[in-house]
Amino acid sequence: MIEEPYRWVEAIGTRRDYIEMQLATGSPVVAVGYAGGILLFTVGQQKLFEIYNRIALGAIGHPGDIERLRMAAIELASTEGFTRSAADVSLRRLAYYSLSPVMKNAFEQIYGAPFLARLLFVEIGATPADDLFLDVEYDGAINLRSTNEGNSPFAVLAATKKSAEQMIEFLRKQFRSGKNLAETLELALDSWLIGRLKADDAVPGEDEIRRQRSERLGNATISAAVLERNANMAVRYRAVEASELEPLITK
Repeated sequence: MIEEPYRWVEAIGTRRDYIEMQLATGSPVVAVGYAGGILLFTVGQQKLFEIYNRIALGAIGHPGDIERLRMAAIELASTEGFTRSAADVSLRRLAYYSLSPVMKNAFEQIYGAPFLARLLFVEIGATPADDLFLDVEYDGAINLRSTNEGNSPFAVLAATKKSAEQMIEFLRKQFRSGKNLAETLELALDSWLIGRLKADDAVPGEDEIRRQRSERLGNATISAAVLERNANMAVRYRAVEASELEPLITK
C-alpha cells in the first residue's frame, strides 16, 4: 500500500514523457496582435479554428484529440451564450472552469487515454490592451500570457519548451505594436521558422532566416486566420486569403 503513491507518480512521469514524444514533431503555432486585431499562424495541416465570436483556437497534437477538444469548447461557449448572453462568454471561464479540468482529469487517470494536444486560445478585446492569449497544456495547466505592463501581445505553441522559449525571445525583440497585417504575417513566419530549429541550434540572424524560408517551408501549406477588432462586424474570425499569403512564399 505504501508503494502505491510512488507508482502513481512514476506512471504520471512516464505518461508525460510519452505525450512529449508524441508532440515532438508538431508544427508551431504563433499568435500575434496587429493594428486590426490578432493573427493566428502556422504551417501544415489545418489547426486554426473559430470557437465563438471573439475567441479562436490554435493547436498542436493528434487531430482526433484536437477535434474533440474543439467541439467541447464550441459546445461550452455556445451553451453559455444561449443560456446567458454572448457577452458573458469569456475565454477565462472557458479555460479555467471547463477545458482545464477535463484535460487534467484525463491526464491523471492513468488507465485511460490522455489528450495528445496543446491548445492556444486568443480572445480579442475592445482595445489591444484587452486582448487575451493563453494556452492549456495536455495536463490541464494554464499559462496566461502576460507582462509587467499587462496582457502579452503575442503567444506561441511549440513542440518543445526550448523551441517555445526561443520563439518568445525572438518575438520580444522583434514585436512592435501597430504593425499592419502584411508586416505581422512576416513576423509570424519568422517566429515559426525559429520554432522549427533543432534544440541545440543557435537562433539565426535576419538574413539567414530569410534564406531558410523556401527550404523549411518546402511544399507545405501556410494556414493563417485573424480575429478582427472592428466592432461593427458580427463575425470577427476570418481565414487569411491566399493572395495575402503569396508575398511570404515569393520573397
